[in-house]
Amino acid sequence: MANYLFRSARLGFRKWEEDDLHPFAAMCSDPAVMQYFPQTLSFQETQELVTRINTHFEEKGYGLYAVELLSIQSFVGFIGFSTPRFQADFTPCTEIGWRLQKEVWGNGLATEGAMKCLEYGFEQFHFPEIVSFTSIINRPSIRVMEKAGMQFAGTFDHPLIVDGSPLRKHVLYKISNP
Repeated sequence: MANYLFRSARLGFRKWEEDDLHPFAAMCSDPAVMQYFPQTLSFQETQELVTRINTHFEEKGYGLYAVELLSIQSFVGFIGFSTPRFQADFTPCTEIGWRLQKEVWGNGLATEGAMKCLEYGFEQFHFPEIVSFTSIINRPSIRVMEKAGMQFAGTFDHPLIVDGSPLRKHVLYKISNP
């Protein structure tokens, strides 16, 4: 049995393990999974991302949790918190995000996990507010934000995405600690 920090009905949330790297790298190199990102990631870029995730955990005590599907006790992606590395009128802030294997899409897992993470973040870390953002064309993630109770707060041009990219215009959603 994995050492979960918390659970939802179908998901277990934990820190990252060495065995997560290869399935995560497969996800990050999949064009379908990375459709709303500027590019897929190489194995080395994925390793660097996991290092940043683990460093965030060490520095902040929370992060992008490795997520397992409880029914099979297998890694299926991440859901959790990060601190954006760019400046905008809403930063610094705590962001919630998710990335799941396409094999588990369409089952409400992102929404279930996001809702559980929001609850955990508010209760355990007392975040005053949590934001989420994505490309304005990423309807699936926007639906997750809305179903998780987040409210539309505006649009912005993501400073790390090049001018002219269809991914540059982003929506911002927020939710305050109840």
